[in-house]
Amino acid sequence: MVKINIPGLAGLVVFYFLILFAGLFSKKLMSLLNNVNFSFGGKKKKEKPAETQVEKGLSDTDDLMLAGRDINYFVGIFTMTATWVGGGYINGAAEATIKDGILWCQAPFCYAVALICGGLFFASKMRNMKYVTMLDPLQNKYGKELGALFYIPAFSGEILWSAAILAALGTSLQVICGIPESTSIMASAGFAMIYTLFGGLYSVAFTDVFQLICIFVGLILALPFMTSNDNVTTPLQGKMVFNGENKSVFGTIKSEDAALWVDHAIYMMCGGIPWQAYFQRVLSSRDAKVARTLSVFAGFGCFCAAIPAVVVGVITLNTDWASVEGVAHELNEGNYKLAVPLCLNYLCPPVITFIGLGAVSAAVMSSTDSSVLGVSCMFTRNVFQRVFYPKATDKQMMWALRVTIVFNTCAAMVIAITVKSVYGLYLICSDLVFVLLFPHLVLVIHYPHLVNRYGMVVGFFTAFLLRALSGEPVLGYDAILKFPGYAEGEDGKVGHQKFPFRLVCMLVHLLLCLAVSRLTDYLYQNGHMTDKMDVLKEYSSENTNNNNSNGNNKDVVIENTYPIEALKNESANGTSNGVANGQNGHTNGHTNGYTNGHC
Repeated sequence: MVKINIPGLAGLVVFYFLILFAGLFSKKLMSLLNNVNFSFGGKKKKEKPAETQVEKGLSDTDDLMLAGRDINYFVGIFTMTATWVGGGYINGAAEATIKDGILWCQAPFCYAVALICGGLFFASKMRNMKYVTMLDPLQNKYGKELGALFYIPAFSGEILWSAAILAALGTSLQVICGIPESTSIMASAGFAMIYTLFGGLYSVAFTDVFQLICIFVGLILALPFMTSNDNVTTPLQGKMVFNGENKSVFGTIKSEDAALWVDHAIYMMCGGIPWQAYFQRVLSSRDAKVARTLSVFAGFGCFCAAIPAVVVGVITLNTDWASVEGVAHELNEGNYKLAVPLCLNYLCPPVITFIGLGAVSAAVMSSTDSSVLGVSCMFTRNVFQRVFYPKATDKQMMWALRVTIVFNTCAAMVIAITVKSVYGLYLICSDLVFVLLFPHLVLVIHYPHLVNRYGMVVGFFTAFLLRALSGEPVLGYDAILKFPGYAEGEDGKVGHQKFPFRLVCMLVHLLLCLAVSRLTDYLYQNGHMTDKMDVLKEYSSENTNNNNSNGNNKDVVIENTYPIEALKNESANGTSNGVANGQNGHTNGHTNGYTNGHC
């Protein structure tokens, strides 16, 4: 039976309640932070008084999802950086450094590039279009039912990402505090769920500021104590024998693995863009300039946050673990993922250990709440409202959002406790996001006039089939479609692709979507395709009118969900009749807005 570390547990409880307090009172605290005038470029400009929620035409649900579209530079950079820097990010960077060297620790650099590219090529346009979720432009272009298909890879990726980082926290707390893994997972998920339920993005964004400070301070503070431990070789060596193997801190890229390295790099850089947790920060920014700037700065922040984790990996390689009290044996490959908690627990004094534990816990909660809120917002708006219940009132939307938050938190928690290879499942969903979602986000945002529903359907399902036939070692099945350089499995193990097959699947998807769209347009315009043959209603009169009214669908804007005048009237009227009339105005305007502008 594992002994519970009482002082550590007490410190952890205090830390969690501080985060809960900050989350519950976040809206008031956020208003103070958002009034801080940060400028990039010299002179401070006088800002216009911030618009109220009613003046922006935001319902209570939209306000909860987007924090009133009032995120400024300071809060935005912190919350976007903290969203990416989770427990899996910290533990994974250290693990990759130990296993294969810094050259194979690709996530910090690639995700930093993803954020910068997102800011340069997507943030301004998405924010100017006043979308509410990442799926809005896809549903506008392909229709509400076909557009909702993209919720599947988005949901899978976000939930499994949450589960993976909850599982990482569970193992960390078990090593440091002796707390059972399932207990720590349930407690962490529960606390994150409570403040997310009550404050939405207000709570998530504000707690991210506090959590990111904890991450940087906790890990950086621990490094000098780790290197000064008697069991660590100093100065740190670049090459050593570790666990009976010759290891290099920087690692090497063999010629036969170069294509695989490129495949991983591209799919993380491009596949790191189409995530609701990212676009929620973009769409909640005060304006397009803020959205673009915070994306670029958050990219640098993510890269910097990985540096202490990489250093922990190097320290692990330079530690004689067989001489460390409490370990007394070499670390095997299965324990590489525990490098950060092991170094915090055995190489640092108790006080520093628990500060570092707070850093790891903060990293997990900052990513869990963001992913759960993001995927819940997509379901509430793009599936519940637009597909199943178009006439939903603001109150019904609010309840649907809260129920979905509870469900998604419980789903991530159950997966984290019961599935042992959660991180592997997350990687599968991550490359599905790259293969299935990324091409359409590029096309719909930048070239909507080049694609239609037929191209989307053919490209989507063909790419899914190609990816499925390419095999997946995590799921334990061999490839049917074997690309050049395929490495056959040995001793009953499945093989793996060394060719950049994910990139191939994505490019086939992109080109097929463009080709089929062009072909069907040609067939219809030349009378070879009749209205009866138009089974997806791409060329129906309603869809054609919408396309023509929006400039051939080049810039389809989602209007505010509720009309501003109705919201002003409701806000001004304090009586129950005023509220009832305002609700009717909400419902009618909401329905008409979708009929005329969305579908």
